[in-house]
Amino acid sequence: MRTKITLACTECKRRNYNTTKEKKNHPDRMETKKYCRFCKTHTLHKETK
Repeated sequence: MRTKITLACTECKRRNYNTTKEKKNHPDRMETKKYCRFCKTHTLHKETK
């Protein structure tokens, strides 16, 4: 079953993206480089609660 997660920018701490992930395959927190419209650059985004 896929669960909903929120990705937050590590620079400005704003929550920018909502997505889903498979908890069985990826039990740890997800980290991806995505575009932050507030920083206006690509930054690392981490999964939040």
